[in-house]
Amino acid sequence: MKNNALPPIFVSHGSPMIALEPGAAGAFMRTLGPAIDAEFGRPKAILAISAHTAARAPVLLAAARHEAVYDFGNFDPRLNQLRYDAAGAPELAKRVAGLLEAAQLAVHTLPEGGLDHGIWTALRYVYPSADVPILPLGFVPSQSPAQQFALGAALAPLALEGVLVFGTGSITHNLRRVFAGGLRPTTAPPEIPESAAFREWMRARSAALEWEALFDYRRRAPHAVDMHPTDEHLLPWYVAAGAGGRADAPVRLHASVELGSLGMDAYAFGPNAQRLARHFEAAPAGVAA
Repeated sequence: MKNNALPPIFVSHGSPMIALEPGAAGAFMRTLGPAIDAEFGRPKAILAISAHTAARAPVLLAAARHEAVYDFGNFDPRLNQLRYDAAGAPELAKRVAGLLEAAQLAVHTLPEGGLDHGIWTALRYVYPSADVPILPLGFVPSQSPAQQFALGAALAPLALEGVLVFGTGSITHNLRRVFAGGLRPTTAPPEIPESAAFREWMRARSAALEWEALFDYRRRAPHAVDMHPTDEHLLPWYVAAGAGGRADAPVRLHASVELGSLGMDAYAFGPNAQRLARHFEAAPAGVAA
């Protein structure tokens, strides 16, 4: 009998423009929901950790309904016409709060709603019908990667309960570099060497289970501070990784780059990460080694 524990996932949402210009990452995410459903069944709920929902202490947004939040400026105004209305998960909030409290992690629960653009721009491709309840978990961006991993580790039991732990950020995220040629460059620039080196370091250290190096990425990874002047867009990777645990290597499901240095890689974690990766083997465009 198959173990249907849902592998925690990290996807790179890049910039809000992915909602209008899906690119390779959006095309991958369109296949991700059906792949999860085929292998493990439709999630009962999604616990979403986004680079754009941050707080002084972990906070659960436990509203009964959510709508898209347009938490950005100076992008295409058509973005403000897009909607992603989904059910909330107030009962799941009680379960998550209990798990975090059992791990001696303080958490607040608010009866408030809203999906920041890191959540809804990704989920509109993964689950376009918005028919899976969502519980956003705001994290503390000043805490270290190791602390984010510990936060995720407390959430590990959710995998066997049909809850998808879903982190969203960007594997590289230096917007000064990304938009050096303007918001809409006329040509797609090639990937810069610094981005390629950082992304490959993350993949290789993940495959080798070098957790201590990954936790210390800002000192050990090539061009880390250049690729992440601030690291809030990478921290959800560590929460999802923690939910998957130390024993199994993170698996890169997708690799692509936008605008020369905006890494759009996606990862799966935990004992079923390889199983999900194998699902994509028949479609090489969705998987990168």
